[in-house]
Amino acid sequence: MLSKFDYMKPKTLQEAFVLMGENPGIRLLAGGTDLMIVLRRNMELIEHLMDIKEIPETKRFEYNQGEGLYIGASITVNEIAELEVVGEKYQALKQAADSLASYQLRNRATLVGNICNASPGADLASPLLIFDAIVHIAGPNGKREVAIGEFFTGVKKTVLEPNEIVLGVSLPDVQNGDNSVFLKQARVKGHDLGIAGVSLRKTSDNQICVAMTAVAPTPIRLTQLEKAMSGKALTTELAEWIFEEIRNHIKPISDIRSSAEYRLHVSGVLAKKGLLQLIEMGGQ
Repeated sequence: MLSKFDYMKPKTLQEAFVLMGENPGIRLLAGGTDLMIVLRRNMELIEHLMDIKEIPETKRFEYNQGEGLYIGASITVNEIAELEVVGEKYQALKQAADSLASYQLRNRATLVGNICNASPGADLASPLLIFDAIVHIAGPNGKREVAIGEFFTGVKKTVLEPNEIVLGVSLPDVQNGDNSVFLKQARVKGHDLGIAGVSLRKTSDNQICVAMTAVAPTPIRLTQLEKAMSGKALTTELAEWIFEEIRNHIKPISDIRSSAEYRLHVSGVLAKKGLLQLIEMGGQ
């Protein structure tokens, strides 16, 4: 049973800032798929809840050639997965969106909610990392932009200040020949949380980008691994190499869902499989 709280639904950004200033500790709601579980189990008690879905700035969802893709905070995961250009240009994001929970939950869940929850295993974080996404934030003192790699500061922690709202996330445009893939391993087949997740990208100038989830306190971009791969041809030999090498760049823990050693092993399996898929996509 949910505890009682005040429900607010501002229609403008300015109205939202006023409500946030008047109600310290107010929680924000877009999809609510993570928050409602916490509230239903009484794991957290709140006095004020603010639904941001009617704020116009959170509804923006568009792709512009030469600029890229913008995903507002109110856009659902299914809307992202079903946009044709996402599957054409940002394949890893499409695959991660399709893998998130169930179809019914994806009708409510949002990409921005997924990253603001800041779980180490956030499925949608690794595709954003390999595409150098930018998080667009607004507060009473103005707007700012933060690179996705700097957005996460710890388990369930982000750079967001009190009374700030994430308006959306933008991904730069990609060129022809840019391919990507997302893979994850879960405990059971279906919609379980990932034990480990990986996104790999080959850019049009043959650079390899790698990001992972559930293997560190935050989703991470494996920049040192990328440097070690720089200039190397995308071959089956490289896939065999990354299978062993990737364990030197991650620090998974043991928890209720997996041991650290299994995460190390499956990370290599996923990275190798992902590189082989990039080769099949034409990534020589």
